[in-house]
Amino acid sequence: MGTSLQKKKYRPLKGKHLLINAGPTREPIDPVRFLSNYSSGKMGIALADAAAEYGADVDLVLGPVNVRPQNNSVKIINVTTAESMAAECISRFQDCDIAILAAAVADFTPIEVHGKKIKKEETELLLRLKPTTDIAETLGITKSSSQILAGFALETDNELDNAKAKLYRKNLDIIVLNSLKEDGAGFGYDTNKITIIDRNNNIDKFELKSKEEAAKDILNKIVSMIRQMTI
Repeated sequence: MGTSLQKKKYRPLKGKHLLINAGPTREPIDPVRFLSNYSSGKMGIALADAAAEYGADVDLVLGPVNVRPQNNSVKIINVTTAESMAAECISRFQDCDIAILAAAVADFTPIEVHGKKIKKEETELLLRLKPTTDIAETLGITKSSSQILAGFALETDNELDNAKAKLYRKNLDIIVLNSLKEDGAGFGYDTNKITIIDRNNNIDKFELKSKEEAAKDILNKIVSMIRQMTI
């Protein structure tokens, strides 16, 4: 025949609803200052694009970043603070099949937010902080047996032990470990080197690759878990 059939797209997450969070949060001190971190949001955005390519409906709760998903089907919910990110994730979790928590959410926020710019003085400034809502822990408590919850751990020492402890403490199904000791991995890079740990203590270590490729490694792990759940 003169015509060729198009190759069928690989869409293993078709019909699945994914919730992903990404990027940093900003915790206001006064009208011109805030506490934040170096997260670029690139890993979470790569996950959102890859999940959409795999056929999923994707909600992306996104902190203040300068990049956006390339796939127009990704629904973006813009947030700024840790509490606004928590509220959006918690309200959407019940309706999703899979949640991937890739955001670098602030652990603490100022107790007092000043209404006017704090003036520089000769004396020291004491900034009192309070804990923010732990999104992973909150979702882990309410997670049903049919949902998959994935988290991230960014570690500087005792990486595997700390990641495993977080996995079980927060009732995650898998955790993606990043080490700040690895060249080309962590905040700001276009590459990442990940280790995926699941609840059965299966450990998959990957080489340094683009965040787009790393995102597919994570999603392929989740796809394999879904297949196991349906057997």
